[in-house]
Amino acid sequence: MHPYVSFINPDRLPAPNGFTHVAIAPVDRLIVVSGQVAYAPDGSIVGKGDLAAQTRQVFENLATALEAAGSALAYVVKLNYFVRDLTEEAVATIRRVRAPYLDADRPPASTLVGVAALAKPDLLLEVECLALLPPQYPSE
Repeated sequence: MHPYVSFINPDRLPAPNGFTHVAIAPVDRLIVVSGQVAYAPDGSIVGKGDLAAQTRQVFENLATALEAAGSALAYVVKLNYFVRDLTEEAVATIRRVRAPYLDADRPPASTLVGVAALAKPDLLLEVECLALLPPQYPSE
């Protein structure tokens, strides 16, 4: 899916679980997506108190943002997660829900951070991403 991206897991780093340590990509094809939260198109919060529902909405919002830029989740090279109430159960939920959205064989580089708060009290997750334009999309 990424003909011009290299994903590397150096032997001298621990084996990653659900992410890749290093992604090398050409910057002239880079798309930067602001942190997405579980907002519906009307601005309401989807899944108050439900991390699985919020994770699903976040990935749908990321997909929408990338589509608008001429790309898709298949071209994501880096994800940054900001999670309220970070627990092992929360991480497992996020991984389970995001699985259909990402390539399990080539997961993007990732960072996951526990935070005290997000923009609104009912938000549980925010995810920002770096992605690339697909090969058929002309760069300027």
